[in-house]
Amino acid sequence: MAAALDHRSLYRLPWNLADNPIAWLEPTQACNLACEGCYRQNIKTHKSLDEVQADLDVFARLRNFDGVSIAGGDPLMHPDLTGIVRRVTAMGRKAIINTNGLAMTRDLLVELKAAGLVGLTFHVDSHQGRPGWRNKTEVEMCELRQTYADMVASVGGLACSFNSTVYEETLHEVPDLIDWAQKNVDRVHTMVFILLRGSMPSQFDYFANGKKVDLSSLVYGEEPKGRIDIQAQEVVEVIRRRHKDFSPCAYLNGTAKPDSFKWLLSTRLATPKRTYGWVGAKFMEMAQSAYHLWAGRYISYSDPSTLTSGRAVLGGCWPVDAGVRRAAAAWARAIAANPLVALEKVYLQSFMIIQPIDMLEDGSANMCDGCPDMTVHEGKLAWSCRLEEPRAFGQFVNAVPKEKSGDCGTPGCPMKSAAQ
Repeated sequence: MAAALDHRSLYRLPWNLADNPIAWLEPTQACNLACEGCYRQNIKTHKSLDEVQADLDVFARLRNFDGVSIAGGDPLMHPDLTGIVRRVTAMGRKAIINTNGLAMTRDLLVELKAAGLVGLTFHVDSHQGRPGWRNKTEVEMCELRQTYADMVASVGGLACSFNSTVYEETLHEVPDLIDWAQKNVDRVHTMVFILLRGSMPSQFDYFANGKKVDLSSLVYGEEPKGRIDIQAQEVVEVIRRRHKDFSPCAYLNGTAKPDSFKWLLSTRLATPKRTYGWVGAKFMEMAQSAYHLWAGRYISYSDPSTLTSGRAVLGGCWPVDAGVRRAAAAWARAIAANPLVALEKVYLQSFMIIQPIDMLEDGSANMCDGCPDMTVHEGKLAWSCRLEEPRAFGQFVNAVPKEKSGDCGTPGCPMKSAAQ
């Protein structure tokens, strides 16, 4: 049974198309892994630095952003990733690398930090077919996550995050990843759970430019095995079976369903051994609004030193936020039992549940409203998760339920509707 969440009680993250914390840059389509659930065709091509700069110029013209997520493909495959990081840094924006980590070395990480790198997000999950890691559970994959987290911590001063795709058979392991993250709260700053999605050719026909198209040519064109309809609320329910106080504080809704949770954010106040509580909606509103007032944009990745300020949050924000107030009470009780607890660092650690595109019964696409992962295609902003569609067909496709689809003599045919 899915957890009951009321979107009206959470802070609606104020991100939109023009004012957003993130710009999603794809300098390469090349990748050294073939992950299930991937939405990018693996082609061994890279953009030149001039082409990368052109994309950055589009972002600068169309979008107010705090950080640039350098993705792909895998950006470590690009021959001049350091140069790209320098370009982002020269804009006065935060350079973040989104990678599977397979080609990462400590020497490269040091070089990237010197060029201005602010943080990394490693995508690690059990369905990636990694050499030496096949047929591992998500819990067993934490050994690899630990390797990357320790490497980043050894360099210092870099934000460290992890992405993991959630499949039907791995959903039950999400609480284990929550536990692992707490043990590493001093070096793992964010964990993101991305719910598996895919096309549904058994239920819909797809059309572009008034003509029926075959989506099977796309990397996400085949219907995946297992469930592709896991909801964010289900993930919350699974987490709460072990962590009863787990509490989201903010969200992004869908373009077609205002009560859907496309990006669902939770932030805890914790030490490696104890979680004191979870911040509430008011705290997140203050954090986003204060940064926007100060920097003129919404915050993407926080400096790791900022995330060690849990004691200041507990001591200073409890009057205005109910979640912090509950955490501060738990912290006070712990100090009363052992005064040395007051000397322990308390960290802020965030979790994001991302529920990508949902297909509604009428064929409508419920996208992420205010999506942070918009990239550039032919000089315009475009959804990165569906970029293969305009590349292959010249536009994003439209879905029509099979019982309503047909040739131009069939009621409901998009071609007929377009001609009327």
